[in-house]
Amino acid sequence: GYQNNLKVLYSQKMTPGSSKKNTRYIPSMPDRILDAPEIRNDYYLNLIDWSALNYLAVALDTSVYLWNNTSGEIIKLLEMENTADYVSSVSWIKEGNYLAVGTSSAEVQLWDIQQQKRLRNMTSHSSRVGCLSWNNYILSSGSRCGHIHHHDVRVAEHHVATLAGHTQEVCGLKWSLDGRYLASGGNDNLVNIWPCIQGGSREFSPVQTFTRHQGLLLLAPFGINPLFSQAVAWCPWQSNVLATGGGTSDRHIRIWNVCSGTCLSAVDAHSQVCSILWSTNYKEFISGHGFAQNQLVIWKYPTMAKVTELQGHAARVLNMTMSPDGVTVASAAADETLRLWRCFELDPIKKKEREKANSARSSIIHQGIR
Repeated sequence: GYQNNLKVLYSQKMTPGSSKKNTRYIPSMPDRILDAPEIRNDYYLNLIDWSALNYLAVALDTSVYLWNNTSGEIIKLLEMENTADYVSSVSWIKEGNYLAVGTSSAEVQLWDIQQQKRLRNMTSHSSRVGCLSWNNYILSSGSRCGHIHHHDVRVAEHHVATLAGHTQEVCGLKWSLDGRYLASGGNDNLVNIWPCIQGGSREFSPVQTFTRHQGLLLLAPFGINPLFSQAVAWCPWQSNVLATGGGTSDRHIRIWNVCSGTCLSAVDAHSQVCSILWSTNYKEFISGHGFAQNQLVIWKYPTMAKVTELQGHAARVLNMTMSPDGVTVASAAADETLRLWRCFELDPIKKKEREKANSARSSIIHQGIR
């Protein structure tokens, strides 16, 4: 039965060893391991996302499960009606009450989590939807044919724009935190930066196109993809800075200024880059890797110095997502496990400083309202 899926295989109760002598303590073992049977070993899909309400959504082939990190409860949200179809992407709206689900049959579904029911089914694509990203009420979806669609989820005629800047599958899609730019990464070795929707315009061109990740014409053995990665990630504290990752023939992480179009820095990660997340807590980023190490690596920004490596996955890391408090990173891998790493825990002094700053900010806001 499905209740066995996403079950907790391992939970860290002992004090684990630190992965390296660092300025801070980073556990070298995951805090928890969840079973993720039948997770699709597909480089182009985006199969996990963590909501502001602390629910981790995981797509396992034809189903989507929700794991409540607060209570430990596991909910089976949906099962595809046609068993030949599979779930190809999941993405939470910022507030965490709605989940968008992309499918192999070119649908984009919208689910209400509280009621656990489907609100609508949006059909505008002609091929599978491997990535999704929200910007307020606009949901953007990227498909296998290279098109990106903007959906206004408030209205019946939801399809408001098509972006045609890729000739192959769109595998990475992220709106910047300020909502000004959409970054898209494709299998055509391009990263496009798109402006937000202005007025009634339906015609769009990228404001920047980056082509530095090379090696697209190489074919890799054993089904490992050497091409451009789905790894595109916006820096939370510098809204014009984007990190991108390359596949097995490139292996580099690059940091871009999207306003000037310049590459600010690059580092050879020595393996396929599958995913990148930024940590506001420590001004660092973490990358998930495939062939050959299957590890997670934490990097200092902007020096690009390696902080530590987190090892344990027996096959390539497919996706990563971060808990709403910014402390825990969940990594899903082709070894059919989900590992939760508490790698960005604030030390007590930093935590106190953060709380003090937040409370000062909140009192300034209240003064402004009065």
